[in-house]
Amino acid sequence: MNDTTQLPPLPDRLSIDPKSPHHNAEVFKHPVGIRFNGKERTDVEEYCLSEGWIRVAAGKTLDRKGRPMLIKLKGTVEAYYAV
Repeated sequence: MNDTTQLPPLPDRLSIDPKSPHHNAEVFKHPVGIRFNGKERTDVEEYCLSEGWIRVAAGKTLDRKGRPMLIKLKGTVEAYYAV
């Protein structure tokens, strides 16, 4: 099969939270993968390619609104569409 649909370009900064200004629903119609410091990560909540960081949940800790507490990890970030 030839897939002639064009994938939207991956943004520099992307968040899975729909309330975030960095959320892009068009990108999430396709599976997105994140490689952080050479390792695949499946728990990334938000990333920024140019600044080199990801945000991940800090265990099971929740904030006062019931969302997971996030920590920022700095390193080499690569985003791609998983096939």
